[in-house]
Amino acid sequence: MHNSNPYIFPVANLSENLRQFDAIIDVRSPAEFALDHIPGAINLPVLNNEERIEIGTLYKQVSPFAAKKLGASYVSRNIARHLEEYLIDFPREWRPLIYCWRGGERSGAFTHILNRIGWKAMQLEHGYQGFRRVVIDDLEEAAKSFHFQVICGMTGSGKTRILQELHALGAQVLDLEALAIHRGSVLGNEPDIEQPSQKGFETNLWAALNRLDPAKIVFVESESKKVGGLHIPDALMESIRNGRCIELRSDTATRVSWLMREYHHFLSDPESFKNKLALLTSRYGKVQIAKWDDAIDSGRFAQLVEELLVLHYDPSYQSSIVRNFPNYQEDCFVTLNSDSDDAFTQAAKNIITQVGA
Repeated sequence: MHNSNPYIFPVANLSENLRQFDAIIDVRSPAEFALDHIPGAINLPVLNNEERIEIGTLYKQVSPFAAKKLGASYVSRNIARHLEEYLIDFPREWRPLIYCWRGGERSGAFTHILNRIGWKAMQLEHGYQGFRRVVIDDLEEAAKSFHFQVICGMTGSGKTRILQELHALGAQVLDLEALAIHRGSVLGNEPDIEQPSQKGFETNLWAALNRLDPAKIVFVESESKKVGGLHIPDALMESIRNGRCIELRSDTATRVSWLMREYHHFLSDPESFKNKLALLTSRYGKVQIAKWDDAIDSGRFAQLVEELLVLHYDPSYQSSIVRNFPNYQEDCFVTLNSDSDDAFTQAAKNIITQVGA
């Protein structure tokens, strides 16, 4: 059905069309914004968290009319404050795109006022829900259109660092762990940084894939279906698992050295390290966990890391890689000779040569 409102901006081809705006303004509450939002959007809420709850309760318990009256007073007051504190100095040519949850009352009010002032503001069709549908559809499409070259390798082999080196050499890279803010194992959470919401992660994926060319190979790390608490969309996961594989290999001493550099936050926070290892109690028993705790207390970190690799990570990798990546071949690999910068650069160059990227 055709929308006669001249200020409604269609949600189709959103990734390309967003570039024509000087600003993207999310007028939802801060709590809604924190869960997920269009990349690059700023939050100028017309109802704060408490006001939104209050209006919703009034709508259900008293009447829609009562809710709209009080809501209008809050919305007017908040829009006035945003005008005074944030928007007052923008020139007439400034062009914002505005959205709320469904493309309804909240964004409609803001868009109307900005247009009455003289700015060419547009309201996003169907709001955040329309954007969310675009993300889901585009990720499904990306799963079919991209070709992935998978970097396999045991824990500590430096796969993420290799992705960074490949990117520096001009290759296309999809770094799932960076987008998920997690390193993908029981010890993988980043210190003092929360993972995004599932929707936020999918938006990060959408934005990252929009920057890549489907006609060229995309390098990606071999991952399980979950990165920390986040789920890689099924269609994308299937496409990655059907990609060609090349393994990054290094000896145990190199991997131990690399892991101690990468996970130094655990070495300086023994209690956090112990808490993570406690999650493995059901698998290895209290006696083994107590031995590992003792190694932490006595500073025998290299010995502990090697034991964790040999007992826990390596067997798990060997069984999962063959099961989940049908194109994995033992004779397709590149060797990392040490954990030096030069060794990583050389290994990345060898990968590019070997796969013909």
